Amino acid sequence: MTETLRAADVLARRLHEVGCRHAFGMPGGEVLTLVDALTKAGIAFHLAKHENCAGFMGEGVHHADGAPVILVATLGPGALNGVNVVANAHQDRVPMLVLTGCVDAAEEQSYTHQVLDHRAVFAPVTKASFRLDAEAADLIADKAVAIATEPRNGPVHIDVPISVADTPARDRGIRRAPASASAPSGEALAQARSWLSASARPVAMIGLDALQENAGPALRAFLEKHRIPFVTSYKAKGIIPEDHPLCLGGAGLSPLADKHLLPLVREADLVLSIGYDPIEMRPGWRNVWDVETQNVIDIAPEANTHYMHQAGLNFLTAIAPTLAALSDGTDPGPVWSNGKPEAVKRALSEAFPQDNDWGPAGVIAECRAVLPPETLATADSGAHRILLSQMWECSEPRGLVQSSALCTMGCAVPMAIGRKLARPDRPVVSFSGDAGFLMVAGELSTAAELGVAPVFVVFADASLALIELKQRQRQLANGGVDFAEHDFAAMGRAFGGNGVTVTNRTELRAALQHALTADTFTVISAVIDRGDYDGRI
Repeated sequence: MTETLRAADVLARRLHEVGCRHAFGMPGGEVLTLVDALTKAGIAFHLAKHENCAGFMGEGVHHADGAPVILVATLGPGALNGVNVVANAHQDRVPMLVLTGCVDAAEEQSYTHQVLDHRAVFAPVTKASFRLDAEAADLIADKAVAIATEPRNGPVHIDVPISVADTPARDRGIRRAPASASAPSGEALAQARSWLSASARPVAMIGLDALQENAGPALRAFLEKHRIPFVTSYKAKGIIPEDHPLCLGGAGLSPLADKHLLPLVREADLVLSIGYDPIEMRPGWRNVWDVETQNVIDIAPEANTHYMHQAGLNFLTAIAPTLAALSDGTDPGPVWSNGKPEAVKRALSEAFPQDNDWGPAGVIAECRAVLPPETLATADSGAHRILLSQMWECSEPRGLVQSSALCTMGCAVPMAIGRKLARPDRPVVSFSGDAGFLMVAGELSTAAELGVAPVFVVFADASLALIELKQRQRQLANGGVDFAEHDFAAMGRAFGGNGVTVTNRTELRAALQHALTADTFTVISAVIDRGDYDGRI
């Protein structure tokens, strides 16, 4: 007997087919059929304590399996709770399917309780929005997957009416064929090769697009052949191991790092912008090179409409074949005879030393020294993230993940939970400021319920350190940035995990060593002084 499929089943099966094995959210009566369909399709549904955190847990899994995030939310307040993480997925280029329940079209004409236009809400922060229809369920499912996963990745919203989810539907096997990779040719390619051959001071800027195209091996071969030093955005850290002699580290938000990196970029006679999406970068990176005096080649999946920078040649092509075409027949010559890249590398090492006795730099250095090289890290937004992104050396893509485009607080803890769920064999550590941790502390209960054991490091200075620093820099009176001290270690114990407060590197080392062998999660409250970030970021 042929099984009768519901519209929700057709959608769920397409999501399973594309690799999804986990969904996160908080159900209401309007999404019960949807949750049932996901489960029957082989996609585990995990209950979070807030829809925003549910989406970040999904992102944590995505960084392990590459499949789109599934966020499930009921109508009204459930859907609205997820707006922040959906906006983050949009700006941070994360493929996500946002599935919201809604009342039927006829019912909403005479019923108003919790009813609002979800599609209007999500339109500014998604790539597309659909209302599920039983007759076109298979078409909508494939469209949603295709749009979410094509460059640049992002969220797609599907509103699922209550009765439509249960309506019989069919899957006709409609699947859009993926586009083939393209490479440049003709006069533009010849010009690019000429610029590369003539360059004596080349530098490469590498961004998130290169990570999403898995272009690491092609990048390494190209940069090594032509001996081109490179800078990455924070999200692209580790696409080539950061101990590589050509690597100058990450950039985007640290004025201290920019003090050394920007002069080198301005001195370059050739800038290769390779998958470089400037949405991660602070205003100081706006128009840092001059196309009138520097040759600039931009390789990206989308046309430049951001105007953060300009280029002399723009290639809307795939990175690996473009680099191969650019390098083919181009012999490398001597570069950077003045030794500037090596000098910048030394200066950055001195600017972000690993030998501080304590403070945020000491915390980061001790964590990097004690935790195994294969540790996966997540970072919340705040002053600690800027310092961490410069000091935390990555040997693989996505070794450190964060919200570096939207820069939203409260992401590190749930992303670490998702990362550990997807990779239980790897150590996972999250770094949060105390304010960001307080936003999402309830998700410690989710970590306990899922049986995962990440290490949650909290920089405890009872202040919004980055905002307080900016306040002082503008010579404004202190206001709205300081708060009471709280016992974060006790919170960890209260939710069924371990918790310890540390005030020096010796105590932190012991806490980390114990956490690595613990059966449950550990909250480590690292107490630092207010103002410890001064001069460090």
